[in-house]
Amino acid sequence: MATLLLAVIYIAFIGLGIPDSLFGAAWPAIYTELSLPLSAANFVTVLTSAGTILSSLLSARLIRRLGTGGVTALSTVLTAVALFAFSFSQNLVWLCACGIPLGLGAGCIDTALNNYVALHYRATHMNFLHCFYGVGVSLSPFLMSLALSAGSWRSGYRGVGWFQAAIAVLTVVTLPVWSRAGHTSPGEAVSDGGQTVGFGALLRDARVRVSCLAFFGSCSMEYACGSWGSTYLVQHRGLGADMAARTITLYYLGITAGRFAAGLLSARWPGRRLVRVGQGIVLAAIVLLLAPLPTACAGLGLFLVGFGNGPVFPNLLHLTPQLFGSERSQSVMGLQMAASYAGILLSPALFGILAQNFGTGLFGPYLLVFYALMVAGTACTLRRRR
Repeated sequence: MATLLLAVIYIAFIGLGIPDSLFGAAWPAIYTELSLPLSAANFVTVLTSAGTILSSLLSARLIRRLGTGGVTALSTVLTAVALFAFSFSQNLVWLCACGIPLGLGAGCIDTALNNYVALHYRATHMNFLHCFYGVGVSLSPFLMSLALSAGSWRSGYRGVGWFQAAIAVLTVVTLPVWSRAGHTSPGEAVSDGGQTVGFGALLRDARVRVSCLAFFGSCSMEYACGSWGSTYLVQHRGLGADMAARTITLYYLGITAGRFAAGLLSARWPGRRLVRVGQGIVLAAIVLLLAPLPTACAGLGLFLVGFGNGPVFPNLLHLTPQLFGSERSQSVMGLQMAASYAGILLSPALFGILAQNFGTGLFGPYLLVFYALMVAGTACTLRRRR
């Protein structure tokens, strides 16, 4: 039964990644068809991220009430419905309305599954599971690029929606597996991450605050790259929308490959080392994006940003119970996820404003700012533990 449960979690991680990369890949076609300004994407991403932050902050309580399996099933159903709704959008208000259930569904499942894996599985599984997340985020822009080649971003949303719906059905029909595995019934405090700690008390812990800075910087960079990388390639590098969507797939493949490599290396390297090596690769990638090189090098730079940053998030998550104690891990991780989604909310929105006024050529320097925040937060968090 434990093996079956692990298989369900792996597939759920694909569903976790599917919605995250779709909007950025489709946006160049969406704003053209609906005659929207470039920065209008901010309204959708802000509302989506706000919903995710809210559900992340409430995750410890929801998981206690519904159990990890229940939260996983409910969240996946919500995101599947939202993806179908996107395909029928006729204006900006409709797009914004679709972003709300998408965000609410994403926050809880992210916190629930990550904390469960951090408590019950080795770092190898955490990296491989996030590699499956990379499969989801790589699959979405690829399917969207095929739809754009055929002339319709709407069919891309519907195709991805059907894929997500199949995963939602799986998470619902396998709900009994969670209780039979004996780990996640709603009332079991130890299995679901111990006591629920108030956020005020958590924020008084300096180690919690700096760890949140690391998550904020990493996810800000990740989602700025995913949300605006395709538009950057269209406007600054001169690619067509369909080719840009295919090229940004390299970025998500980089995330997948980086997490797969980290899963293989985690048997020999501690999580701290994997994080630091990944951050070094990201720095080299940003330098590559900043250099006046051919467009193919920009594609390589995007791949390496994903490859280097990909292992940072799962390995920092897996260190959370070690750094802060398993009793507080669910509450701490909820706050870390909220910080992550604050970055997801703010960084794409801010770049949209900057790109509207100053052009997408700021893409490389913009990533560098959040890289610096990530490195500073990580260094302080790991050093304080020693």
